[in-house]
Amino acid sequence: MPNLNEAPIIVLGALLIITFGVAFEYFRQLIRIRKEYGKTKEIVGDIVLSFNKQLEREARKIDVVAYTSNATSSKCKKALDRVEQINKRISTPDPRIERVLADQEKILSELLRINNQIRDTTTSHKVLAEKISVIEKQAEQLSVISEPRIETAIPFKKEKVLAPLTETELSVLEALLEAGQKTAPQMKDKINLSREHTARLMKKLYEDGYLERDTTKLPFRYRIKKEMKKLLARNKVSPPTE
Repeated sequence: MPNLNEAPIIVLGALLIITFGVAFEYFRQLIRIRKEYGKTKEIVGDIVLSFNKQLEREARKIDVVAYTSNATSSKCKKALDRVEQINKRISTPDPRIERVLADQEKILSELLRINNQIRDTTTSHKVLAEKISVIEKQAEQLSVISEPRIETAIPFKKEKVLAPLTETELSVLEALLEAGQKTAPQMKDKINLSREHTARLMKKLYEDGYLERDTTKLPFRYRIKKEMKKLLARNKVSPPTE
């Protein structure tokens, strides 16, 4: 049997061995934990670095958004100021605008009046065109059964043909006898009178029965009546003597 004095030594040795084993195991675990900590620290470092880069990118984006927002805000402020100015102008009407509006009302009223006149005129023209169409049809019917429109005055008495005539009137008859059918403007140079005087003179000769008048177109054309031609040719008319 072991000695009782050696028992404490054995127990102490066992405790030392256990303590040494526990310390060794603790040291081994500590080394393992330290290695894992190092790996974890590297992973966390990479994560932090990546996160910082991401934060930097987001910060730049935020800066851009902030700049854009500031610019937009400035534009909005300018737009609001512009709108406020326009509102002030609108709230205080410009006298020129009022005058323009008044002129527009006058113009619209005048245009309406002109439009009514045009409508009335168009209606009148339509009615007139219908009447002219009827008259033209009647004229066509008359032209078939009537002679050309040569107006002849009341027949004159042969014994009173020459006595009433003046020298100028005889000149007109002689010119027409030689030249044939003529208008008043064409005759004025031949008898040296104004156009108006010549027109009145030839009208008088027509009304007195010396001339015939063609009214188919303007100006009227005058010619000597057949009876006058024969009489003038037979008597060789000369100016009356005193």
